[in-house]
Amino acid sequence: MQQKILSLLKENARIGLDVISRRTGLDEAAAAAEIKKLEESGIIRGYTAILNENADNSPRVKAVIEVKVTPKREGGFDQVARRIANYPEVTDLMLVSGSFDLLLTVQGNSLNEVANFVAAKLATIDGVISTSTGFMLKKYKESGRIMEDNDEYERLKICP
Repeated sequence: MQQKILSLLKENARIGLDVISRRTGLDEAAAAAEIKKLEESGIIRGYTAILNENADNSPRVKAVIEVKVTPKREGGFDQVARRIANYPEVTDLMLVSGSFDLLLTVQGNSLNEVANFVAAKLATIDGVISTSTGFMLKKYKESGRIMEDNDEYERLKICP
């Protein structure tokens, strides 16, 4: 039942208890209790809205930063990751496999602000070997949602 409720909330976090109740077969009180249990256990960490930042002309700048790290003897990558996670500029942080170790999403008011974060804060952390920054230019899809309302379908050309 938890998986069904989580699936419904992931699709639409504003879904009403009445709808959850109908789709799961639980009464509203039981559905509310199940959601509260998921929140208290930390499975549900919060609720967010998916914003079309392409449309709001926000001056905010976002960057994706790849970070190579020397893992610590007693904490692996976790010590460095916890330190990085404490910076308010960092909106997302993941340990990944591949040619780098950590993947960050960073937000600032300007290119210069993000660059200063990388140079003055991120690169100076003990254990950070190198960084590679890519600035986000346009977002096409987020959390399974296409960001543009363009319904036109254009078939890909096979030859010019």
